[in-house]
Amino acid sequence: QVQLVQSGGGLVQAGDSLRLACAASGRTFSRYSMAWFRQPPGKEREFVAAINWSGKSSYYADSVKGRFTISRDNANNTLYLQMNSLKPEDTAVYYCAQGGDENYYAGSGPADFGSWGQGTQVTVSS
Repeated sequence: QVQLVQSGGGLVQAGDSLRLACAASGRTFSRYSMAWFRQPPGKEREFVAAINWSGKSSYYADSVKGRFTISRDNANNTLYLQMNSLKPEDTAVYYCAQGGDENYYAGSGPADFGSWGQGTQVTVSS
């Protein structure tokens, strides 16, 4: 089992940038795909971005494509989400999650990810 500890987040203005981090321990980090999800107030958890085990393939929700970048540092067991040009509609609790194998499969949802970070609040004011 992997333990995922998130950092980053906070309150920013529209147009600002933030970087989230997710530090992993336990289960071998580099062998598994990773993802970021978010849960806006009063809504269900939704997919944001995913990355395969090597970092060579990444996937994004249409709503964040071109603004967010997912990356990973396997040497330091850490996942990142760089968020630029933030909008008020990006306000949510953000979660990192570990996939079941090396690759991310398009359409995978929260039920396909077994380990989760504790969540971190991102609030974007207009």
